Order: sequence, then structure tokens, then C-alpha cells
Amino acid sequence: MRPTLLALPALLLFGCANPRTTSSPLGLGALPVVTAPAFQGPLGPEWSTAKGTWAPADGILRMTELPAEKHVAVLHHVVPLPTAVIELDFKQAQAGAFYVGCDSTRHIGRVLVLGGAVVIQEDSGKTSRTVAKLDYTAKPGEWHHLRVEWSGDEMACVIDGRELRARDPYFATAKRRSWLAGARSAEIRDLTIAGLKPGE
Repeated sequence: MRPTLLALPALLLFGCANPRTTSSPLGLGALPVVTAPAFQGPLGPEWSTAKGTWAPADGILRMTELPAEKHVAVLHHVVPLPTAVIELDFKQAQAGAFYVGCDSTRHIGRVLVLGGAVVIQEDSGKTSRTVAKLDYTAKPGEWHHLRVEWSGDEMACVIDGRELRARDPYFATAKRRSWLAGARSAEIRDLTIAGLKPGE
């Protein structure tokens, strides 16, 4: 029998001139930076391309879905982080899904930016289940700032100053890696991953 699941309401943050200065939705303090790639050359060994193409150059990571793969483009960061903060800017040429998530031997949870909403989903079943939802449109052709956090049984995000937070027992599953993913194509800049590794 599945435990009772709790979805926490989305919160709107006012007066946030610079989204990067937004406080942590989960109350996380300063965490050690694990990686902050400059995107001036090839990605390091802690990265693994699973689907699509991921081309870093001139400070931008360009992601492209390959239609023949019939799957969104996926890039793994193969460092286990029980507690993590992932911050980045992304821009899409056309509307499509953009994801940040975490895995064990299978998917655990994800933040998914859609055409008119941002959702936090858990992946304990055969299909992803939405735990929390925020109505929001990330317009194509514009840069958007996204911060994703997880710790214990909680996941949260802040997109362009608007906050979404969720709790689910499955989110506490031990993490093996995190990942970025997207449909069609997107550009990513100013990526930073900070967090605590197992035992820290």
C-alpha cells in the first residue's frame, strides 16, 4: 500500500530583481560546488551523454534531440548527491519540455518545465506522477533561470523567481546521479551543481 503523499502549494516570490539571489526553498545553506563547467571545451568525465547531442562552446551548452532516437536528449552527471542544488539558465528556440532530475537505479524525481506549467514529479511507478504544479509559461527565445533543489523527501524549484515545492517519500531514495534533458533543442549557460556527497 502506497504511503500518503503530500503536495505543498506553489509560492509566488515578489520583488526578486535577480532570480539568482532567491533564497533556498528548502532552506539549504551554502553547499560545496561540485561542478561549474565553463562550456569552452569538452565536458569532463563526470558527464555522460545518454541521448541526443550536447555541444559545449563559447560558454553555451547546446542540446539537440535526435528524432531517430525517439527520446528527449539526456545528459547525466554521474556524481551521487543526496542533497543538491542545480542552477542554470536555459533558452528554447521553440516550445518543448525541459527537465532536471535525479536517479537511483531508476528515475526518482524531476522538475519538468512545460509550455504552460512547471511540475515536480515522482517516478516510483511505470509513469511519472505529478506531486506539485505551478502555472507558468517559459517563453521560447528568452533566457529563463531555473534552480532545482532536493534534500531528504523534498524537491523544489524556483523558475524566474517563482517557487514550487513538493514532498514525497520516494524522493528520499538514495541518488546515484542527476540529469538534464530536453525536447527539440535548447541552450544552457551558467550551470552550477552544488551539493553534499554521501557521508558529508
